[in-house]
Amino acid sequence: MYDMKVLDRLKKMPELAPEAFAAYREFARQAMKEGAIPVKYKELIALGVAMTTQCTYCLEIHKKKAKEAGVTEQEIAEAVMVTALLRCGAAVTHGAHCLE
Repeated sequence: MYDMKVLDRLKKMPELAPEAFAAYREFARQAMKEGAIPVKYKELIALGVAMTTQCTYCLEIHKKKAKEAGVTEQEIAEAVMVTALLRCGAAVTHGAHCLE
């Protein structure tokens, strides 16, 4: 179901929705560029969010970019555990709504 080749279809977007897609691309560029938060950390954040949203495409894209930014497998593993903690914590804390 998740074939990275599907993303090739996004090449149609500039033609189909030129202004909106250009704005999206610029937003992405601005959000992910070096700033107060280094690109390496931004890519780790992106991986954590992608794990939470379970976006396979985002995982593949940001895994590649994270490695290019110097992220190690150990850092990715720790990011996985932080992400798991937050998902688990959300279930536990939301469980309080089920208690009297």
